[in-house]
Amino acid sequence: MAVTIKSEQEIQLMRDAGKILAEVHERLAEIIAPGITTWDIDRKGEEMIREAGCIPSFKGYQGYPASICVSINDEVVHGIPNKDHRLFEGDIVSLDAGVIYQGYQSDAARTHGVGKVDPESQRLMDVTKESFFRGIEYARPGNHLYQVSAAIQRFVEKNGYSVVRALVGHGIGREMHEEPQIPNYKPMIRRGIRLRPGMTLAIEPMVNAGKYEVWMLEDDWTVVTRDGTRSAHYENTVLITEGDPEILSLL
Repeated sequence: MAVTIKSEQEIQLMRDAGKILAEVHERLAEIIAPGITTWDIDRKGEEMIREAGCIPSFKGYQGYPASICVSINDEVVHGIPNKDHRLFEGDIVSLDAGVIYQGYQSDAARTHGVGKVDPESQRLMDVTKESFFRGIEYARPGNHLYQVSAAIQRFVEKNGYSVVRALVGHGIGREMHEEPQIPNYKPMIRRGIRLRPGMTLAIEPMVNAGKYEVWMLEDDWTVVTRDGTRSAHYENTVLITEGDPEILSLL
């Protein structure tokens, strides 16, 4: 499938979807505390999404059983909510969520500390978030996609962390996953597509405190760091404009 260029009408619907998703993330952040279960987070998140007139993108997608991916500590992405899985003081937890609003999608992720976290975990979360913003400095028309990828990788590795390579960002629009795939590192030699106004991209650094290798648990969803170190995730849906990129899923 070719990379789609969105019309003004489509972009406005994606802005609306992004605003709703940003508000869901803001409200979910307020309930993160020691003792809450990952199932409670998912249930509340789905309620918020449906109350806003949206459909949760993830529920049932390729068989995924929940609306919010809740990933704790060494879980990189796609953690499955569970009534028996509670958050504890000092954990870090990544929430990845998507909404469908009038046929158009938005996708965003945030990593939060639970109660008081150690300085190294806080630094991991801060570097992961900042790497996103370093990357989108290059999300401008005429630049190549892998300039975004390379900027993320440079910042992450300069700070002593590693970028997950087995998982990537993606185009987004009517479908949650559209072309192009967006690695968070620069593939050898290749430059990637040239960016054009109207492209909508889900850019999502996944950063490990240790090495970049990951593996999947027996549930066939939860991806964890191979060396057991912690991982953080930060994602937004981004519009390529004639000038500065527009972040659609940030209030």
